[in-house]
Amino acid sequence: MPADQTEATFVVVTGSARPQRRFDVSYAVNSLSAEAIQKLAPKSYADLMGSVPGIQVETTGGEAQNVTRLRGIPGDRFGMIVQQDGLALYPQSDGFFFNSGEGMNRFDLMTQRVEIVRGGPAPIYGSGASAIINNITVTGSAQTKGEAQLTLGDTGLYRADVYQSGALSKDTFYAVGGFLRYNDGYRNNGFPNDKGGQIRGNIKHNLDNGWVKVSAQYLDDINVFYLPIPVADPRNPSVSLDPYLDYFTGTMNSPAFRAVNIKYYDQNGVLQSQQRDLANGRHMKFGNVGLQYEGDFNGTTIKFNSSLTKGQLSFDALYSTSNPVDGASYAGSQLTAARSAFGSSVDHLGYTLAGTGGATVYSPSADSGLVVQGQYRAVDSDFYSFETELSATHTFDTTWGSHDVKGGVNAAFWGLDSFAAYQDYLMQVKSQPKTLDLVAYSSTGAILGNMTENGALHDTTTLNRSNLDAKLLAFYVNDTWSIADKLRLDAGVRQESYTYTGYQLATASKPVPGSSVAASFARGFTGQSIPINVHLTATNWTAGVNYDFSSHFGMYGRASELTAPALLSSYVTYPLGSTIASKADQYEVGLKASFGKSYLYATGFYTHFNPLNASFTAFNPQTGATTNVPFIGTAVESGVEIDGQWRPSKMFSISGSLTVSRPEYRDFASTTGASASAILGKQIVREPKIMGHIEPTFDFDLGSETNLEAYVGYEYVGERFVDVLNTTALPAYGTVRAGATFTHADWKLQLVGDNLTNAKGLTEGNTRTDTLSGQGTPTAIYGRPLFGRSFRVIASRKW
Repeated sequence: MPADQTEATFVVVTGSARPQRRFDVSYAVNSLSAEAIQKLAPKSYADLMGSVPGIQVETTGGEAQNVTRLRGIPGDRFGMIVQQDGLALYPQSDGFFFNSGEGMNRFDLMTQRVEIVRGGPAPIYGSGASAIINNITVTGSAQTKGEAQLTLGDTGLYRADVYQSGALSKDTFYAVGGFLRYNDGYRNNGFPNDKGGQIRGNIKHNLDNGWVKVSAQYLDDINVFYLPIPVADPRNPSVSLDPYLDYFTGTMNSPAFRAVNIKYYDQNGVLQSQQRDLANGRHMKFGNVGLQYEGDFNGTTIKFNSSLTKGQLSFDALYSTSNPVDGASYAGSQLTAARSAFGSSVDHLGYTLAGTGGATVYSPSADSGLVVQGQYRAVDSDFYSFETELSATHTFDTTWGSHDVKGGVNAAFWGLDSFAAYQDYLMQVKSQPKTLDLVAYSSTGAILGNMTENGALHDTTTLNRSNLDAKLLAFYVNDTWSIADKLRLDAGVRQESYTYTGYQLATASKPVPGSSVAASFARGFTGQSIPINVHLTATNWTAGVNYDFSSHFGMYGRASELTAPALLSSYVTYPLGSTIASKADQYEVGLKASFGKSYLYATGFYTHFNPLNASFTAFNPQTGATTNVPFIGTAVESGVEIDGQWRPSKMFSISGSLTVSRPEYRDFASTTGASASAILGKQIVREPKIMGHIEPTFDFDLGSETNLEAYVGYEYVGERFVDVLNTTALPAYGTVRAGATFTHADWKLQLVGDNLTNAKGLTEGNTRTDTLSGQGTPTAIYGRPLFGRSFRVIASRKW
């Protein structure tokens, strides 16, 4: 929080009818000010979200589209709605290969604060919301002010931020700002990792009884996606692959994928060929305009908010699939298929570097002895959304206290026009690998044919095309009843109606031209269009109580029910996967204490999912096909999250958070054979039982408007498992970060270091193949490693 602000005066607006002190609300909420965000100096938006209790993040994928999970809920971003000034840039948590959270949102100097509501009234104020993360942007005032900031990092990071705000006239104010950024990246792709930026601005005009504000935003950003890598030899897991694939800087991303050719037959039977470039990464472009109004009419507050977004995603990434295998063994395993394709004269198979026409022979034994498959994914998604909300809030007194009633209507329209093609490759096991051709030889060494084509092992094994539109109409009402100064009750209900329409194109096996076996695996469009016409409803509710023993101590309790219908993006793929809605009953009890700049919040929570749709996709290494695996049942998550700060003097404070939980499967079962009894009571995939951080800070007033602040932080994430049977563990890890900020008048210089001890830790595992049966080892040998030690210098000046 700002240095001159106490916990007692900190106001939040998210999840309540009117602005309230954080201490007064009956739910778990954190507010990160611009000053707090600058101190955190997060590497990504997910990094920022992970600074609050109850939210687990895996920030190892790069700057955008990382994994965020709330209170052990087994699903990436399940119900986590990220808003900008009260409305989302896209109405649902996920589109098609992009999310509306840290996939679309970027922090910069136009971020005034970020409010994060976990559970509580989120299902009332957001569609399908288990949490709301609200980005509050800077608004101008009568005082002209601004800031410029330059960030340099040892990963080849160069970033410039700037904003300016002030008055256009007596009652009209402006704010505008944004950033530009270039980063070579934490891992060595052989090409730049991140490049792009955004600009945001708004104009606000004060009226006699309120105000109106128009806003605009444009983002054009490229972020390369890091996927899991093998870190140990599966033949002997005690042998590290570090000599070939460095734990901290290695990646399977490679310049070998700068000119990928993907062929398929379109719906008219015409052969199509796409040239793709891995350096394109996740290229997100969108524009957004918004309109907000607030007015007071004889004690009734009327609010109107609308947001229009139009954008496109072009996405290229190399996904991990199956574990590495011994090169000689893999070649031997393909001998029968080679003889079937090229005749009984095939004597043996060997490897050559792809693109050399068989001229450059490659022996895996000269490196690690291993080869590995990877899947190139090419995705294009055009999207739009328009969302609007109209609400009225009125306070009235009764004999039994006052009521603050808010009712509203929320409507949204959005759509996706999407294409996806996946193609499998055979590669070396080393950083920036070259692709390999698997060649069939006769006994005399003559080349009889190729299993692969320019490294492609299976051509276009997955192909999807769809055009979908969605409509949402929701009504909600919430009443906060102040029975006495110390006692408040609140309750709310939200009724939602969804309509999804459009079509997806059917596919079938359609080999493409080519002499290799790889061409025979290709799929193509059949010409059949499958209509989508779906109507869904959901009723969500919440009820809470808050009692303040004094101005320093209080407690609260809350119950809520959330139904989360299938997302629009669930209807993109052919054939369809499971679209069963998930339902959660949530209960919370919280204790809170606040003394000036010291505070402590403890929230116990219990969530029962019935049903929980945790279905996933699995990879078949023999055919390259990805299939939908239904995985539906019940689950329970119980625990406590603690968030606090102790500041005994101006010179010293210590802050931290701790989440202790028991994320458990109950009666889950899978059509692929995992029995309910075997899964019962197992720890939910990739969810730790313990996570937290602690950070002491020293603050020295050097006089003459000069200050020095220094801190050191420790973050801990407990043991997790890659599979539902808990056979392969992701070990616990802890990292150390530190920073120092020197401030003189309007100038500031900050040094930040992350993972100072080069601690090792794996996240994710290899989700395409290990979710059901693990990796065949008690400890994971495949995953996304933590980034190594890195430093950033940040210089800024305010005016």
